[in-house]
Amino acid sequence: MGKLLFDSTTVAETFQKSSPTVPWREPNAATLEAVDLVDQTTTTIATTGASWEDVIGLEDQQRRHLKKLHAKGVLWKHPQEHGSSVVFRLSHGGDVSADGNCLFTASQRAMAREMDARELRRRTVKRFLEDLGSAKEEERQVINEAIRNMYSPDLRSGWGVHVVQEVKLLAKKEDRVALDSAIDELVQLGMQREMAAESIYKERCIPVSDGSSWAKYMSISGSPDDAYDIITLQYTEEGLFSVDENREGHAAAFGDDIAIECIATEFKREIYVVQAHGSDAMVDEDSCVFFLPHRPRSEICEPPFFLFMKGTV
Repeated sequence: MGKLLFDSTTVAETFQKSSPTVPWREPNAATLEAVDLVDQTTTTIATTGASWEDVIGLEDQQRRHLKKLHAKGVLWKHPQEHGSSVVFRLSHGGDVSADGNCLFTASQRAMAREMDARELRRRTVKRFLEDLGSAKEEERQVINEAIRNMYSPDLRSGWGVHVVQEVKLLAKKEDRVALDSAIDELVQLGMQREMAAESIYKERCIPVSDGSSWAKYMSISGSPDDAYDIITLQYTEEGLFSVDENREGHAAAFGDDIAIECIATEFKREIYVVQAHGSDAMVDEDSCVFFLPHRPRSEICEPPFFLFMKGTV
């Protein structure tokens, strides 16, 4: 999943839920088929969101599967409290803008917290840095390698999986004029604009390749107050494909698996990304919707929340 989780080609949304109130004791055909999984300690969380029938942009097989999911419910068992379980009746809680802040906006809505997306982003980065600071060296190396694979990939490999690979760089806002001047100098010497931009940005900007640079990257919300702008170099197997210079500084860092785990840890609750694949992903109807769990690195103190993503990748 990685950096594609909340890419601009997808829409992150929330599932609405209210407090658990109704005991779940008499499952029937419209609820849970797996009756043996439900005991008297199980409660159901009702929903107040929109019907899946009314959600635009879903394919027929996705809609049918999500309606079945709502009717049956999703059984969640507390991993640390034996015998404690909840059935969630998931419905659509509304769209969020498909920009780089969508993970944080959707999570804030799902948790109904008194904070905006930028504050949640800030707390996510702070949690990451605190956990990174207390991690063992081996764990840090694993984290750094994961970040490099997502944002500074080895362009000599990976083409059996990807048609286009991206390299993320960070340019200080205060350096943009100097960077433009350096690029223009190379252009005047006869170099193509994109090749000149690639050369200067790779030489003078910060690659997103470790925990420290990830924290700088994930802090970017597309605001004028950001310290850095995101530069994106796109490559095909043949070489440089395009350079997104983000000249207006509006691009925000899309949340990834690391960010989701940090949110889960910060609020001590599991997060499930519910992903719906399209027909072009060549999956059957029973497999077109699946759950991607993200557990906190600490104890679990609250029920999970669910984020819905429509996508075809």
